Amino acid sequence: MKTYYINAEVCRGGSFRRETVAVEAGRIVEAAEPGAGDRVVDCRGLHLVPGLVDVHVHLREPGFEYKETIATGTAAAARGGYTAVCAMPNLNPAPDSPETLRVELDAIRRDARVRVYPYGCITVGQRGCGRLVDFAALAADVVGFSDDGRGVQEEELMREAMRRAAAVGKPIVAHCEVDELLRGGYIHDGDYCRAHGHRGISSESEWRQVERDIRLAEETGCQYHVCHVSTKESVELVRRAKARGLRVSCETAPHYLLLTDGDLQEEGRFKMNPPLRGRADREALLEGIQDGTIEVVATDHAPHSAEEKARGLAGSAMGIVGLECAFPLLYTYLVKTGKISFGKLVELMALNPRRIFGLEGGLEAGDAADFTVFDLGAEYEIDPAEFLSKGRATPFAGWQAAGRTRLTVVGGAEVYRDETMKNQ
Repeated sequence: MKTYYINAEVCRGGSFRRETVAVEAGRIVEAAEPGAGDRVVDCRGLHLVPGLVDVHVHLREPGFEYKETIATGTAAAARGGYTAVCAMPNLNPAPDSPETLRVELDAIRRDARVRVYPYGCITVGQRGCGRLVDFAALAADVVGFSDDGRGVQEEELMREAMRRAAAVGKPIVAHCEVDELLRGGYIHDGDYCRAHGHRGISSESEWRQVERDIRLAEETGCQYHVCHVSTKESVELVRRAKARGLRVSCETAPHYLLLTDGDLQEEGRFKMNPPLRGRADREALLEGIQDGTIEVVATDHAPHSAEEKARGLAGSAMGIVGLECAFPLLYTYLVKTGKISFGKLVELMALNPRRIFGLEGGLEAGDAADFTVFDLGAEYEIDPAEFLSKGRATPFAGWQAAGRTRLTVVGGAEVYRDETMKNQ
């Protein structure tokens, strides 16, 4: 039996045309006339795009299931239109060996609604220092190597990590942060910080390590991806690296594109690492996605308990959630305002992540049937109480947005179906 998604506006090369997408045995097939016994889903008035991919999420399992689980995190991903996510390794046990990675893989096989590609640690215990993991032993089961949450502090350690990652054909995916430059900071070292008596995190604490790592990537030939870029200096460093032909890429997140430290409130839902930066940084990030320097937008979905996020800017845990509101926010405030095209948004959230990280998917015959159907005309208010994630902390609560996920399909299976589609 085939399933036919008819009358959809299908994204092709950045533009849309009405056509039918046919699915059989988990893959996209050439569309024909539906036959007896085939299923037909009418997507009139809806837009069908390649499934979104988030290369930076925290699913918290194993070890921190009170914050999130594979089941709840991937349910949130499906509701947000994501068909694949890459899971960061700050877990307990940390995936620093085949044995500890197996704990995470077992949970993924048991409970994941979307495709989950785990990262392996760079260092044993994901400490950012000490001993390197056995890259060869982990390579077959991970999408890359990261110590996200910690920057690798020692230059020689990162150099050797890049050599080993290059040898097994996997990227280093780096949280860039120089510990000695943090000085107890927890929000951006800008006007708000100084006016309200907080401790600031300097921009240099990020870009200084980006600068070092790009030099090491050039030396070692390693594929290198920078996590959650937030400063104008980091954007320029990546731009120059790409101009030299290096295998360097980077991501930013919706909150850095839509907010600055001028939007801060004395609430934990505005606290994340790296922090919201200044207006000039946001403008540089927007320019970076427009000119192709920044090729990926990821959420850095980082759920915490309500108690952990209820201690203000100074005392709350770092991290916000984003899987269920990233697409509508970016569509509303970047595409509808003319800052980027819809095609560019699809590149940033679906196509480029697949290309950079070597993940399957597309809308051609033979591709895995991983796609999302959006209702771009649906307008509503972002309400964290509706989230399927255990996390509720977002600075976008109460924002008006357009664009709702109606269907998310992974391997031909409908893993999320909106109420409006239940009779299809």
